[in-house]
Amino acid sequence: MSLSRRNFITLASLSFTSIVAANSLKNYYLRVANGTPIHTNKFGQLIPDSNGILDLPKGWDYKVISYGGKSLDDGNIVPPAFDGMAAFPGKNKQIILVRNHELSPNSNYEINASPAYKYDPIAKGGTTTLIINQDGTLKKEFVSLAGTNRNCAGGKTPWNTWISCEEDTSIHSIKYPDSGEQIIKKHGYNFEVPSQEKITPPNPLINMGRFRHEAIEVDPKTGYIYQTEDQNDSCFYRFRPEKPQNLQVGGILEALVIEGMPNIDTSKNYPINEPKSVQWVKLENVDPDADTLRYEAQKKGAAIFRRGEGICFSNGEFYFTCTSGGNAEKGQIFRYNPVEETIALFVESPGAEILDYPDNLIMSPFGDLIVCEDGMGEQFLIGVTPEGQYYKLARNAYNNSEFAGVCFAPDGRTMFVNIYSPGLTLAISGNWF
Repeated sequence: MSLSRRNFITLASLSFTSIVAANSLKNYYLRVANGTPIHTNKFGQLIPDSNGILDLPKGWDYKVISYGGKSLDDGNIVPPAFDGMAAFPGKNKQIILVRNHELSPNSNYEINASPAYKYDPIAKGGTTTLIINQDGTLKKEFVSLAGTNRNCAGGKTPWNTWISCEEDTSIHSIKYPDSGEQIIKKHGYNFEVPSQEKITPPNPLINMGRFRHEAIEVDPKTGYIYQTEDQNDSCFYRFRPEKPQNLQVGGILEALVIEGMPNIDTSKNYPINEPKSVQWVKLENVDPDADTLRYEAQKKGAAIFRRGEGICFSNGEFYFTCTSGGNAEKGQIFRYNPVEETIALFVESPGAEILDYPDNLIMSPFGDLIVCEDGMGEQFLIGVTPEGQYYKLARNAYNNSEFAGVCFAPDGRTMFVNIYSPGLTLAISGNWF
């Protein structure tokens, strides 16, 4: 029987015990590799939840505000596979959540909408929108995007829309029995979703590229949109729109190259906290018929990242996860500075007991990254301090499904997160102020 990650303590060397008193060793973890930060319990030990849903530090609380399998306001069923999500300001101090559902055509559930509001009639993914009252009660829950495939993550724009990303590049050929008309629907695109109480016909943002999208983040100063790709040999992309608030107009798609290190595989033996200068190469065939965009990028020297996933922006820098990167293959977090045009490996997981497959992430109001795990066994929300120290902020006590969609309310006082399956959206309050 393997040890629980919650109780596992690594004592790297006797020299460590001379620095930290013996009675506090239970709060620290140390990687054997030289220079790796310790693991500490910033907010204290996690307290087992009597309801068996979410373990949190003492004094913290949560509320389940949405369940998969319940009824939507339009009479349809809330589908499972709760994934990426963002929070927006609403009317009368309400909070609006736009939430992805990572559903494929073979899923048992689907996002339902009238044909005029479905991009692809046989695709089952999309987004739902939740309107939350000031007192934390759910006012309304409805479909906001339909007919898309495997909506994994995405990102919030400065103009308060949600970009929902398809992590799928399949092509569907559909023949309508009545008219005999045959249409082709390609997937692997981004879709812009309004945050207000309305649904619009979906239009793919083709110029942002066709690939296995994971997440996006917008630079509020330039309007440039940075994109991650979930492949073992993925690239890191930048889209420079002609008109930042009208993405359908088009723009230029580029891939990141680390200067002097063409086609570097960043997943193995990559130095920590050593900024490297970067440049960007323009991509020509942004809408290939096959999933080959990254190959064009790599022919032009683009760096290779192992499963790029969550991305967020804070204090002028972008942080993004590589879920299975690193020597232990348990995850990395990179940091890109668009002003200095440098990239550095911020942290690398030494093992599953510290950080197990980092996925979605967000910068918290208290200055730490909050990272969703998508690994094996127990799943945690992991905090990472600016110094690179890790700590466990929450544990999924409900099942072993991943955390996803972590985000904060506009006022920073409530943290929202999803349990992917069977689908729970949680509102968490804590003493981080």
